[in-house]
Amino acid sequence: MAAVEDDKDSKFRQTQRPLVFGEVLFDTFPDGSSVLGGAPFNVAWHLKGFGLNPLFISRVGHDENGRIVEQRMLDWGMDLAGLQHDSQHETGKVSIELNEGQPSFTILPEQAYDFIDQAQSLALVKNSSAALLYHGSLISRHPVSQAALSALRQLKIPVYVDINLREPWWDTDTIEAAIKQATWVKLNDEEIKLVSKQADLHVAAREMIQQYSLEWIIVTKGADGAFIATRDQLIECQPVKVEKIVDTVGAGDAFSAVTLYGIINNWSLQKIINLAVDFAAQICKVRGATINDKLFYKNILQAW
Repeated sequence: MAAVEDDKDSKFRQTQRPLVFGEVLFDTFPDGSSVLGGAPFNVAWHLKGFGLNPLFISRVGHDENGRIVEQRMLDWGMDLAGLQHDSQHETGKVSIELNEGQPSFTILPEQAYDFIDQAQSLALVKNSSAALLYHGSLISRHPVSQAALSALRQLKIPVYVDINLREPWWDTDTIEAAIKQATWVKLNDEEIKLVSKQADLHVAAREMIQQYSLEWIIVTKGADGAFIATRDQLIECQPVKVEKIVDTVGAGDAFSAVTLYGIINNWSLQKIINLAVDFAAQICKVRGATINDKLFYKNILQAW
């Protein structure tokens, strides 16, 4: 398989479910509007739009926002089995400020998604056939959800980690621990410089692959495109021009969703990165990170 040709244990079939673990929250904007999001939720949403059946594990409060999350998932046809409920903590919120379309985030502490229960999570996946595990780095900020994630990582399935360095919710030890247990890692150009302490992106990616025994690393560069680095290849993709950017919230999540879909469907690395960059550009044309239109995804699939 071209996308995972060095991993003999990775035999993917579309009957196997992507396991998506982490936060679901509401992005709130300066104009008072709010959009349902959270990187893992966005990824699971897109995968469902692409026709897969992701198992999304997260936690919401017993509040109005929690009910909205549940209803939106039902309306989209997503499986609710992994959505836990918390009577003590509110459904997650993030305040977003936009500067020329670029977002900055204020992430509130002690949210429901910080308390994903380990026993519930393990019971849910015990007899499931998971193709891979996706998680971002933010979910490791609290020891309760971190413990649940650590237990899931013992399932011995390939792991895709999306590094999101959100101040003040990260530290070097936690990021390195996540990368050490990953099969594939995605970072943006600024994040890989911080993590690797190496200014040259290509050199940084190659060094990290060797240091952490990764299959490959994806580096997104915003308006400058993206690349995938393997042990012996460097696959570049030029940016897709977007005439009118509404915001870039969720562009990286859109990129990850296509990458996961490509891995499961055994696409070549060049096809993965080309279509991931294109889909991320489509998300930049809308407010927020997801699109509630099944026809949109149908047209995307037909184009692929």
